[in-house]
Amino acid sequence: MDWPISEVARMSGVTARTLRHYDETGLLPPARIGANGHRYYEEHQLLLLQQILVLRALGVGLPEIGRILSEQVDEVDALRGHHQRLLAERDRLHALADTVSRTIAELEQSRKDGNPMTVNRPENLFEGAQPSQYAENMSDFPELAEAVGRRAATMSQADADAAHRERTAQMIRLAELMAAGHPADAGPVQAEIDAQYRALTRLRSVSAEEYRAIGCSCVDNDTWRTAYEAIAPGLAAYQRDAIEAYATTRLN
Repeated sequence: MDWPISEVARMSGVTARTLRHYDETGLLPPARIGANGHRYYEEHQLLLLQQILVLRALGVGLPEIGRILSEQVDEVDALRGHHQRLLAERDRLHALADTVSRTIAELEQSRKDGNPMTVNRPENLFEGAQPSQYAENMSDFPELAEAVGRRAATMSQADADAAHRERTAQMIRLAELMAAGHPADAGPVQAEIDAQYRALTRLRSVSAEEYRAIGCSCVDNDTWRTAYEAIAPGLAAYQRDAIEAYATTRLN
């Protein structure tokens, strides 16, 4: 039994464009291509796709995933290894959620007291935030994901840690602007979005349409939404709306 690309996209939540990209790069060729030119996938390809998605969720780049798939022999052993990594990621996310919750409580208390927040142990701010395991899920933006992967491959661990901490700090700053009542198109909010956009364009050009799609993924992509909502409820939609405003006023 086989399934057409449209059905595989529906079942997996991966866009047909991404599946075609996986085929073009040799990561996941279909079982066959029909007379109509459509790609068809069998059970073996679905199992490989499951592994790809698990590894992507764990922050593994596409080149590394290709190496892992080419070297593995036994599917059960491979899945067992992925399962252990997922359990470790679950524990890390619990630690990260606790860290964010603790930071919010400390910030709120410092504001009530009228005193700046004192960080006695700065490393506590980043407990559970491990850049090597925490990466944005960009499966719907394969070209940008490749650019991110190439950049990450050239970074030292210290640089990667700093970049991840800045990304987390950006999310917290947006959450603070949202809590202060700033609309998504307000100047301070748009300044944050501009900084995010410029960081992306240092990797490759990003059109207004693609940036809007990235904004929508903050809500539509489960991994992204979970990351934003762990910082503050409603932050995913706030980021999406801020990007929409930025694309409309700055990129059109």
